[in-house]
This record gives sequence, structure tokens and C-alpha cells, in this order.
Amino acid sequence: MNKIGWSFDNTYAQLPEILYTRLAPTPARAPGLVLLNHVLANKLGLDFSDMDEQSCAALFAGNRLPEGAEPIAQAYAGHQFGHFTMLGDGRAIVLGEQVAPDGKRFDIQLKGSGRTPYSRNGDGRAALGPMLREYIISEAMHALGVPTTRALAIATTGEPVHREQPLRGAVLTRVAASHLRVGTFEYAAMRREIQLLQQLTDYACQRHGFESAPKENNALTLLKGVMNRQMDLIIHWMRVGFIHGVMNTDNMAISGETIDYGPCAFMDAYDPGTLFSSIDHAGRYAFAAQPRIAKWNGARFAETLLPLLHNDQDKAIAMAEETINGFGEIFQQRWLEMMRRKLGLIGREDGDAALVDTLLEQMKQQGADYTETFRALTYGNTPSDPLFQDKAFQTWHQQWKDRQARQPGDAKETLAMMRNANPAVIPRNHKVEQALDAAANHNDMKPLQELLAALDRPYEDRPELEPYQSPSAPGERVYQTFCGT
Repeated sequence: MNKIGWSFDNTYAQLPEILYTRLAPTPARAPGLVLLNHVLANKLGLDFSDMDEQSCAALFAGNRLPEGAEPIAQAYAGHQFGHFTMLGDGRAIVLGEQVAPDGKRFDIQLKGSGRTPYSRNGDGRAALGPMLREYIISEAMHALGVPTTRALAIATTGEPVHREQPLRGAVLTRVAASHLRVGTFEYAAMRREIQLLQQLTDYACQRHGFESAPKENNALTLLKGVMNRQMDLIIHWMRVGFIHGVMNTDNMAISGETIDYGPCAFMDAYDPGTLFSSIDHAGRYAFAAQPRIAKWNGARFAETLLPLLHNDQDKAIAMAEETINGFGEIFQQRWLEMMRRKLGLIGREDGDAALVDTLLEQMKQQGADYTETFRALTYGNTPSDPLFQDKAFQTWHQQWKDRQARQPGDAKETLAMMRNANPAVIPRNHKVEQALDAAANHNDMKPLQELLAALDRPYEDRPELEPYQSPSAPGERVYQTFCGT
């Protein structure tokens, strides 16, 4: 199997064993290969072309271990919907860290690979539908330019998993910069072992390239770096209308990647209160709440680092508060810069925030589609939907054009800026559900393959994209998404 190109260097497994448990995946009864991401494999320095389908299925179902793998299940904790819980990889095994040809390090994880000590009475398995959802959305997010974990493969297990009804079992091979989470630090902090927390902090800084400024310790460097990356991540989510759906602290990756695609979805009609998750009854993780929750999660992260920030607790708290309290203002500045790109506004004017806010309010009132509206503005189209016919919008539109006329640069520069910020296609929820139903329930992979092809280059206008660009018809509308656990 070494001809494949495995190059493991398992640094996480060198940390204290209280942070993980060594164990192998549970073998599957009858593995079958569903998807294999050859483009991602090539980036990782892997080549599966000489392996037959059965051998690939055995590998990605966990029945065969790659050479150099040191499989572990990671321990972590987390605040789930605001409540603290001890957790861990209840259905996932990290095989190790693949070192790619460019020197970057990636965790290779099998998700749905069987019970672990952290399963909490769960079966440790996953159903095919949710694993296909993660494959579709994570690869779409990558193409959209959003930091994300990615999907290398999916294999079926040949065994049913029992949820509300029996479902086909499957294993997803996930690729991540790491699986370090805020919850990992919450777990270490609960141990009240300063040396363990320091080791984890030093490791995270080294693993993810957080370099300390002069006279700044690693804990403060890590806190600032993680909050900075979370700002950028949430802004990317809001740029493309993405709603994660379950922003618990165990789903907040230190790397700044999107992780754990459960009840996630993309917004159609603009509404800041949009949510789809069947388990989020209070709207805690709605679209517009995501920045606030990122700050809340960051505060929980800061609490874990207090013993390392300063020996004086009051000074440590002050250092943490300074970082966390600055989140809102900095986020708002970056969010406005992102919206300027979506609207093709070069430079800054005092009225820009009001111009953006007015547009969003009108979009909300008219139920305008988020993606289609910005794409129409990009190309100067005037669709027949109510927003573009509304007199208040037409007044706004003239103000926007006047703002563009005052700025430096030419029309080509403005168009390029808007095209790069506003996708032509996103994973529309109804199209995702149709593809999942065909694949998981009818063994028909064609709709899913066609959807993946449409999402591969989302900023290009291609004739074949048309079926994937329109919002859902009333009968196709998706009102709820489910976690799948």
C-alpha cells in the first residue's frame, strides 16, 4: 500500500495520552466504494489508480490501515447549545497526519468507523445520507473559497444503522488541517493540569503557524490567532449565505476551517433570522447570530487559557477581555469590507454602511434571493422579481450607481471584484436533498455527480448551471435539515 504515497508523521499521537485513546476502526462487514476524490488525493500526494475498487473500499471503510498510520480517537469537551458536556470522537478515528508534497500536514480521519470510549451509548456508525451531505457541502465550500475540512472518500459498510428507521451505513474519510477544537482545550482545562494545557497550546501554535509577537506568550498568540481566523471564516460564511447550524464549541476548529457539516444549509430568500436545523428551536445558530456565537465560543476558549495568559488572574482576565471585546468592532469592519466587494465599491465612504443596510432591509422585505440578487447586480441584470420592480429599491439602485461613479478604477475592476465575491451557483438545499435521496435511497449516483460537477467552479457562468441556480419552487422548499447522528 506504500505505492499509494502515504507519508504519515503523527505528532498528535506524541502528546500525553490523556488527550486520546489508541484504537483501530471497527471492520465493516461488506465495504463498497461510493466516492473517491482523486483531485484531493493528488494534492495530498496520494495515488489510488493502481488499487482496485474492492481494495479501496476496504481501505476507506477502515478494514485495512495505511502504512504508517497510528489510529486514535481524540478526547474533547464542548458547550453544546450553551451547556457544557464531556465528549470525544464517538464515531471517528484519526488515522494519522499525511504530509503532502508541499510540506503541509493533514489529518486523515474516518468518520463512522465504529464505537470508541467516547461513544456515550452510540453505535459509532454513520448513515450514508449525512456522509454524502458532508461530501457535497465541504467540497462546495472549498470551491467557493471558504476554509473547510474536505472529503477524500465515502465507503458503505454493508451494515444497516438504526435511527428512526434502518439506513445504509457508511464511512466518510475527512481531511483537515487538524481536528483541534475549542473543545479540546476545554477538555484539557477541566483536567486542571497546567503542564498539559501548556503542551497543547504550544502544539497548536506550532501546528497552525501562530507566531508570537515580541513579549507575547503562546497562549495570547493562540487566542488572538484563533479569533482572527474565526472572524474571517464567519465573514466567508455570510458572504455566500451559509448557515452552519450547530456552532457548538466542539465544532469550532482552531485551524479556522469549517468542520462538522450536520444540519447546515444555504440561505435562499434573505432573512437574518434564517435557520434550518431541526434541533435549534430557539434560533441560537441562525444566520445573523453566527458572529455573536463565534465571539461567545471565543470567550469560552479564552477561559481555558487564563492560567497561561498571566500568573496574576486579574491581569489574565484583562488580557482575555481585551481580545474578546475587540471582536465585534473588528468583525463589523471586515464584514463591511466584504459587503463592499459584493457591491463593487472601491475605497471607503461614510455612507457605505447605510447603503448596505438599506439593500439588505429591502431584500428582507421583498423576500429576495440572496445569491441571485447579488449576481444580478454584478451583471446589471434586471430580473422580474418584486425587489427590482420596487420603487424604493430603484432609488437605492441609483444611489449605488452614483457611489460607484465616484470611485477610482474602471468597470472591469469593479466587475472582477463582484464576480469573485458573488457565486453564480451554491448548493441549493432542494438540489442537495434531491441528490441525497437518489443516491442514498435509490442507489442512483447520477444526480449527485452532476451536482458536484455544477458546484466545482461556482464563480463561472456556464449554460449547464441553469438548473442549479434557481431557488426552490414551493413544493421543493427545504424547511428543516437534520444532524444525522
